[in-house]
Amino acid sequence: MSRPQPRPWTDHLPDGARGGFTLPEPGTLVGAWTARLAADSDRPLFHHDGRWVDRGAFLEATEEVAGRLHRAGLAVGDRVLVSGEASVDLVVAHVACLRLGLVVVPVNGAYQDPELAHMVGDARPRAALVDHHGWAEALRAMDRHLLVASTSVDLKGGPTPRLDEAGPDAPALVAYTSGTTGQPKGAIHTQASLLAGAHSVVVAWRWTDHDRLLLCLPLFHMHGLGLGLHGTLLVGGSAVLQAGFAPEAVLDALVDQQCSMFFGVPTMYHRLADHPRVGEMGGLRLCVAGSAPLAADLHRRLATEAGVDVLERYGTTETLMLVSNPHDGERRPGSVGIPLPGVEVCLDGVTGEVLARGPNVFSGYWGRPDDHPEALEGGWFHTGDLAEVSDDGYLSIVGRAKELIITGGLNVYPREVEDVLVAHPAVAEAVVAGVPSTEWGEDVVAWVVTVDGADCPTVEDLRAFAAGALASYKLPRRVVDVEALPRNALGKVVRHQLRETADHG
Repeated sequence: MSRPQPRPWTDHLPDGARGGFTLPEPGTLVGAWTARLAADSDRPLFHHDGRWVDRGAFLEATEEVAGRLHRAGLAVGDRVLVSGEASVDLVVAHVACLRLGLVVVPVNGAYQDPELAHMVGDARPRAALVDHHGWAEALRAMDRHLLVASTSVDLKGGPTPRLDEAGPDAPALVAYTSGTTGQPKGAIHTQASLLAGAHSVVVAWRWTDHDRLLLCLPLFHMHGLGLGLHGTLLVGGSAVLQAGFAPEAVLDALVDQQCSMFFGVPTMYHRLADHPRVGEMGGLRLCVAGSAPLAADLHRRLATEAGVDVLERYGTTETLMLVSNPHDGERRPGSVGIPLPGVEVCLDGVTGEVLARGPNVFSGYWGRPDDHPEALEGGWFHTGDLAEVSDDGYLSIVGRAKELIITGGLNVYPREVEDVLVAHPAVAEAVVAGVPSTEWGEDVVAWVVTVDGADCPTVEDLRAFAAGALASYKLPRRVVDVEALPRNALGKVVRHQLRETADHG
């Protein structure tokens, strides 16, 4: 295909972002962090387990842990697996690794032995800092040379080595893709790309050191780690860390700790919307949703019942954040908004694949130097996500290129069908996918979770309901009643598991 030309979205950027995108000095994530946190050392930074840790104590803890890792023989460029529930110990270990020039490999705590073995074999780490039951023994069995410790880094102490010397292009993080299909691959992010990703949302969301974030997202994924944690450290704000999501605990902390921001995935917002205290969210300055589509009806419900206008954004593991609804301006339900500062985005058609480039884009896949020559042609990353754009520049994700259904030679975008089906009064959730058909090439099949107490609509019922909004070829030919949709740890539906359960007849 011809090289894409970015759509001129510059007019939609926040004030101060039109004249170029300059990263904070010295152009590295750890350098920007330490410059910010070294000032006002007594200011509170992280709250966890009933206590606050201030900036000065946090930096001292990272220096001490870096000394332990250095004494244990870890050197610049060594990979370190890191996994545990959100805690100050985990954050200290993460930052200490980066300050020492190590490469952090965040790991999903829900992984089973085969998934963990894949990451060990692929990333070839020198050490693992993990807290999950049974993981230490399992990891040592996978690699007897692997140094294994808890996230409190219970190793012998040593003198503080030279820190914060990594350059902008130095690898800092190998973030593995979510693995909804196939084996996860490790996207390499540098000090500069991580800094760019965090700085873009700091600018766009008016994030300041006065903000306090309630952070209950897992710290192995870019939503919680690359945005929530890295952004807090970059602006020198503060964060309340919670291990896991519990609506009552979230609402308590929002009030008790006077939080101004909350980041969550749609499943969290669903549960908060159903809570009788949802109105207590009204004091928040900013609520951000991502990692999966936020239903337009839920967006409107939260605005009505909680008084919060949720800001939905979009990004990928390889690019960090690309697009966001504006902080000042319309936050459009069903849309992910406009390109973030420093990011170029374009489509390869009226409705087409999202392509992106900018300082936030990864530098390649770990151990796969030849795996992405086309994906990064001309600096453009092909996300695999399909989208359409409105006349005023708002982007809406309509599905994945690999999820595109071709039935009778015509294209069907799953998201378009799903948005119609979930409006049915008996449907709580719906996912649409293509299933092989000898007659049509693919059948449009809908997997439906019903509202409590309701019977699953028949295919005839759903086709009749959706007929006024969709062309006939987009209507489902089959409906499968399921108790729950299979999801990964970030709430993304694992579609291939649904297809595997389908009766292809």
